[in-house]
Amino acid sequence: MHGRLKVKTSEEQAEAKRLEREQKLKLYQSATRTVFQKAGELDESVLELTSQILGANPDFATLWNCRREVLQQLEAQKSPEELAALVKTELGFLESCLRVNPKSYGTWHHRCWLLGRLPEPNWARELELCARFLEVDERNFHCWDYRRFVAAQAAVPPAEELAFTDSLITRNFSNYSSWHYRSCLLPQLHPQPDSGPQGRLPEDVLLKELELVQNAFFTDPNDQSAWFYHRWLLGRADPQDALRCLHVSRDEACLTVSLSRPVLVGSGTETLLLTVDKSPLAVEWRTPDGRTRPSHVWLCDLPAASLNDQLPQHTFRVIWTAGDAQKECVLLKGRQEGWCRDSATDEQLFRCELSVEKSTVLQSELESCKELQELEPENKWCLLTIILLMRALDPLLYEKETLQYFQTLKAVDPMRAAYLDDLRSKFLLENSVLKMEYAEVRVLHLGHKDLTVLCHLEQLLLVTHLDLSHNRLRALPPALAALRCLEVLQANDNAIESLDGVTSLPRLQELSLCNNRLWQPTLLQPLASCPRLALLHLQGNPLCQAVGTSEHLAELLPSVNSILT
Repeated sequence: MHGRLKVKTSEEQAEAKRLEREQKLKLYQSATRTVFQKAGELDESVLELTSQILGANPDFATLWNCRREVLQQLEAQKSPEELAALVKTELGFLESCLRVNPKSYGTWHHRCWLLGRLPEPNWARELELCARFLEVDERNFHCWDYRRFVAAQAAVPPAEELAFTDSLITRNFSNYSSWHYRSCLLPQLHPQPDSGPQGRLPEDVLLKELELVQNAFFTDPNDQSAWFYHRWLLGRADPQDALRCLHVSRDEACLTVSLSRPVLVGSGTETLLLTVDKSPLAVEWRTPDGRTRPSHVWLCDLPAASLNDQLPQHTFRVIWTAGDAQKECVLLKGRQEGWCRDSATDEQLFRCELSVEKSTVLQSELESCKELQELEPENKWCLLTIILLMRALDPLLYEKETLQYFQTLKAVDPMRAAYLDDLRSKFLLENSVLKMEYAEVRVLHLGHKDLTVLCHLEQLLLVTHLDLSHNRLRALPPALAALRCLEVLQANDNAIESLDGVTSLPRLQELSLCNNRLWQPTLLQPLASCPRLALLHLQGNPLCQAVGTSEHLAELLPSVNSILT
């Protein structure tokens, strides 16, 4: 049980227990041999034998299977009255097994199976059973799983189950299972319309939950249950399916689309339909890196007829059938590219839109958490929540302060330093995307930010210049291939060992990789797929010290005009 201390025993007590265990083991082994010797004999004697063993060790899965086979056989042989008595006995036996081990997978599963075969199960009794076991250990997730099964079978209203979680949380805030169950019940109680954001709670409900959870973590700041639930409340709902960006290039004769979630496009999966000047066009969709896997970004080749310059313009429309979304862009005569995209600032891609009331509540929570942090300076949950509240309120306004709290949090929780570095990198990249869009430019500066990971690359579809220098990146990921407009990439002074992401970038002309960890010329093989790459900087990499590197690179990348080593 949680929070129970082991009691030390004397040597005499330990020896007596050892002898008792040896005697029980002999009986247990003897009964087990007898059961296996009776294989194929499905009668009530097997129930008696397996009862002896399972009563001592309820986690013997094979024996539960034996009992199910026997019970199925007896169903056809017994009268309804006899069968009812047998089931009643089995339920009582299961309850005794649960008292031996309340967290026995096999026992709870067998109870589900047994009740599922009854014409009229007593679900009210099962709910009472769950309540009794949760009084003993309110965090027994086996019992919680069973209660959800019973509630679903008995069609218990979600409001009643929510009230049940209220009672347990009120008794003990440190109840992760109760908090988790609330996160399942509240969306059922307050479903959003089909047109609304799925998974998001109505604001009045959300504000009440924030007040409840705040009481919990101020009562016991070191218990993680309430902090986790608070993070769920702050989390964004699943975004609605949408086409974020549509780009057409006359030079590459290619159309690229960015989606709100990764999908697998193809036969029997998600479908993208393309029309050009209102006429359907059959195309083959592929991912930027050529891998057949779910991706945010998909592209297709366009026939020359759809790009001819004789008409004043061409209109391209992509329809995402599964997502019930579409987007249209126009390629004007004399232009080499055209696009249409959603703005990260308008669409609230990285945070929820806040009403005045919710903003006021979150601001108050932020101040309260700061006060708590002064009293509990090494409470990691409080520090992380302060960061998340700042992100929810205004990520750009609080950027400098957020970075300071990340430093403090890493010092307090060094075991999660790598996770915190990645989370910090994610937030910084989101901020940089917002700043770039506010400035209405296609150049993104991410240098000197101590980044450890790259994310949201599907948002950079239109970027032409990207600076990743002076960070802690170990690789350029495959998702980088989504940057179809990228012309200049600077990634100096990192720890890059792999270039798998620098592949099939149709416009890349200049690549700078000085002072990284590229050991062999063969690591640069992906660059051969970039047709316009003309200038490559490699100074300061280990491969530059090897004899014959220049010749090897010239052979490997014949189309690159200048390779500086």
